Amino acid sequence: MAMMRERLRTGGGDAASVGAHAFVTLDELLRLKHRARGFSFQPRQPVHSLLAGRHASRLRGRGLNFEELRHYVEGDDTRTIDWLATARLGAPHVRVYSEERDRPVLLLVDQRSTMFFGSRRAMKSVAAAEVAALAAWRVTSLGDRVGAVVFGDDGIATIEPRARDQGAVRVLTEVARRNAALARPSAAAPGGARLNEALAAAARMTTHDGLVCLISDAAGENEETQRLVTGLCAHNDVLAVFVHDPIEQDLPDVGLATFGSGDAQIEVDSSLASLRTRFSEERTAWRSRLAGLSRSRSIPVLPISTECDVAEQLRELIGRRSARRQAGIGGGAR
Repeated sequence: MAMMRERLRTGGGDAASVGAHAFVTLDELLRLKHRARGFSFQPRQPVHSLLAGRHASRLRGRGLNFEELRHYVEGDDTRTIDWLATARLGAPHVRVYSEERDRPVLLLVDQRSTMFFGSRRAMKSVAAAEVAALAAWRVTSLGDRVGAVVFGDDGIATIEPRARDQGAVRVLTEVARRNAALARPSAAAPGGARLNEALAAAARMTTHDGLVCLISDAAGENEETQRLVTGLCAHNDVLAVFVHDPIEQDLPDVGLATFGSGDAQIEVDSSLASLRTRFSEERTAWRSRLAGLSRSRSIPVLPISTECDVAEQLRELIGRRSARRQAGIGGGAR
């Protein structure tokens, strides 16, 4: 059944993706800059945001740089007193910090063949690329740096975080390149190995106080995936954007169909109600397990569907939705 989740073909083409936007160009990703507004990955969130509330992680925001150790003066916060230095020097001393100028945000963008699937508006790979573009433009507009780990069946590419438009363009150029590569079948078998490789690369690039945003369908996740995610959560915030297609939850009745995963294929009769029920139950159980992992690690999960506009979904999930702001009272969302 796991094989069925990855690709559906009938006859000579990919029937599930008929009418879906199959590929995305760099120009299209660049044009999303003007739509990257009305949402934020910053610690302060609107009340309706999925990142607000007790189930979300405590987003750290920007880190702190140590600047100096100086004598305590009246009015200093007593919590900043360095007691070891005070005892050693014989007088009260405080540690002075300054906020870092920016915060690194690392996007892990899945462009494996498991993402090359869609039954509505766009392929999952296209939706993931659009999420990456909107996130990159939003992050850099707020003064933070953005980098990426973009991964496909044939390997991964790492882009060190940079600020301003240059940072976003470097990320999106690689995303568009990997997306275009999906038109050429890869000899490498899709699976969890690339996902884990990308997570390991992220751990090397973001040591502390960063935001790691995984944009994927989570295909092939395993115990090693959980171990790597746990390690990332120890010193960083982790946000998961789960890209999915409606057909993956409820298998349609299309009669005889060929399902494939890599080079393996199997023909099944999708008109069988028992088959469709089993498929749906297995998918539900898998998603419940992922949800359990996100809760235990305090990882917010943003579900993004291929059938709807991605920018609108992000604004709905983590944007400012109050009627006052929608009406323009008191200023709109940045």
